[in-house]
Amino acid sequence: MADPFRQTQGPQGAGCAAVSGATDFYTPGDGRSGIRAWIFSTDHKRIGLLYLFSLLFFFCIGATFGLLMRLELIAPGKTIVEASTYNSFFTLHGVIMIFLFIIPGIPVSLGNFLLPLQIGARDLAFPRINLLSWWLYILGGLMALMSLFTGEGPPDTGWTFYAPYSIRTGTNVTLAVSAAFVLGFSSILTGLNFITTIHRLRAPGMTWFRMPLFVWSLYATAWVQILATPVLAITLLLVVIERLFSVGFFDPAKGGDPILYQHLFWIYSHPAVYIMILPAMGVVTEIIPAFSRRTIFGYKAIAFSSLAIASVGYFVWGHHMFTSGMSDTARTVFSLITFIVAVPSGVKIFNWTASLYKGSISVEAPLLFTLAFIFLFSIGGLTGLVMGALATNIHIHGTFFIVAHFHYVMFGGAVFAFFAGLHYWFPKMSGKMYSEKLARVAWGFLFVGFNILYFPMFILGWQGMPRRYYDYLPHFQGLNVVSTVGSWILAVGLIILFVNLLKSARKGAPSTANPWGATTLEWQVSSPPPVHNFEELPVVTEGPYQYHKKGERAT
Repeated sequence: MADPFRQTQGPQGAGCAAVSGATDFYTPGDGRSGIRAWIFSTDHKRIGLLYLFSLLFFFCIGATFGLLMRLELIAPGKTIVEASTYNSFFTLHGVIMIFLFIIPGIPVSLGNFLLPLQIGARDLAFPRINLLSWWLYILGGLMALMSLFTGEGPPDTGWTFYAPYSIRTGTNVTLAVSAAFVLGFSSILTGLNFITTIHRLRAPGMTWFRMPLFVWSLYATAWVQILATPVLAITLLLVVIERLFSVGFFDPAKGGDPILYQHLFWIYSHPAVYIMILPAMGVVTEIIPAFSRRTIFGYKAIAFSSLAIASVGYFVWGHHMFTSGMSDTARTVFSLITFIVAVPSGVKIFNWTASLYKGSISVEAPLLFTLAFIFLFSIGGLTGLVMGALATNIHIHGTFFIVAHFHYVMFGGAVFAFFAGLHYWFPKMSGKMYSEKLARVAWGFLFVGFNILYFPMFILGWQGMPRRYYDYLPHFQGLNVVSTVGSWILAVGLIILFVNLLKSARKGAPSTANPWGATTLEWQVSSPPPVHNFEELPVVTEGPYQYHKKGERAT
C-alpha cells in the first residue's frame, strides 16, 4: 500500500539537488497581496518569519518591563513606581518572556523556517495547522497585553501564578491565565506538526542518523511540548474555574491544597525549561562545525543526549519544592535526578569543545554568540548543581541567586543561541548580509552588559537578598547599582543588534546561496529559498557535516 505521507521524488538528481534560479518566496502565489498574503499564507517560511517578527515585538515589551524593574531597584525605597506596580512589572515581564518569547522562540521561528529545508521536504506535514498555531499565538499574546488594561488592574502574582494568592487577588489574573492556556494549544500543535514532518517527510536517503542535529533537537523538544503542555493547560483551567466558581481546588480555606498546584505547575514548567534550551543546543551544534570546518564530534552522542534531556527532565520538577514540606526521601530522590539530568548537557559541551579542537576556526558573529552561549550556559548549569544540592538549596531558595541562575540559563543560553542562529541563518532568510562590524559591537555590549547585570545577583542572593521584593536593606544597594548599570549596557547591545539586522534586511549586500560554506541542505538552495524549497527533492547520500578538506568551503 502506498504511503500517503511520503513525498514522491522529483526528477533524479545527483547527490543534493539544488534549485536552479532564485524564486523569491516573498512573491505570493495564491492571488493575495499585501498583509493578507502573509497572515493567510501556509508557506512554512512565511509563517516562520511571522513568528519571528511577533517574537521580537513581545521580546521588546518584556525587556522594557525588565529595564523598569532594574531602574526601580537602583536604590532602596520608591524610585519610579509603587509596590503594586512593581509586582505587575515582574509578573508581565515573566509571562511575556516565558510564554511569548523563550518557550516558543527558536522552534516556531527558526524551526518553522528551516525544518523542511533541512530534511529535504517542501513544507511541514500540516501547513494549515501551522498557520492556526500562529493565529493562536497572536491571540494569546493579545490576551496577555489586554490583561494590562482591563479588569481591576494588571496581574501581580508572578509568572508562576502560585495559589492561593492567584485565586484571591482582585487583579486581572483570569485573562493572563487564559492567555497562557491559549498559548499552550499553539505549542502543542507546533509539536505535533514537527513530529509528523520528521517521521513522514524526510527526503530519500535522509535516515535518522543523517538528519542535522538541529532537527534532532526540535524532535526532542516537540515530544516535550506534546506530553507536558496539557498538564499546564489543565492546571491553569482549574485556576480559572476556581476564580469564577469558588470550587476550591487549591485554596486551603475551601479545602484545597496549594502544594498540589505547585506539583502540577512544575510537572510542566521544568520540562518547559528543556523546551527553551534544547533548540538552542541544536542551533549551537549547527554553527560550530560550519565555523570550525570540522565534522561534529560525537554525532550520535549529541542526538541521544537531546532525547535523554527531554526524557529525564520530566522527573526533576520536585527540586523547585525542596522547602515545601515534602519528605526527606522525596527530596533526596529529586536531588539525585537533578544531578543526573546534568550529565547529557555535559556531554554536549564536551562534544562542542572537541569539535572546535584543531579546527580551521573562522571567528564571525554567529560563532561569537555561540561561544558566549557555551560560557554563560556552563555558569548557569554549574550554579544549577548548587541549587540541586539540598543543603545549599535551603540557603538560596527564594533569593536573587535563583534569578541569576535562571537568566544565565535562559538569557545566556536560549537567547544568546537565538541571536547566534538569527545571524547564522539571516542570509538564508533575507537574501542579504548584515554588517559584521556592527554585529561584533552588539555582541560585545550584550556579553559585557549581561554579566554586569546578572553576576552581581549571585552575590546578592548568597548574601540573602530575596527576589521579587520591591524594597531592600541599604547594604544591598552597591551591587544593585552595578546590576542596573549592566541593564543599560545590555539594552544598548540589543538596540545595535536589531538596528543592524533591520537595516541589513533592507539595504544589505546580496548574499550567496551558501556564504558560510555549510553542508546541510538549506544551504544548497537559493537565498531566500524558493516557494516549494526544492524543484527536485534531494537524494541524501552522506551525513550532514562532511567537511572533506580542512579550510575548504562548500560551493
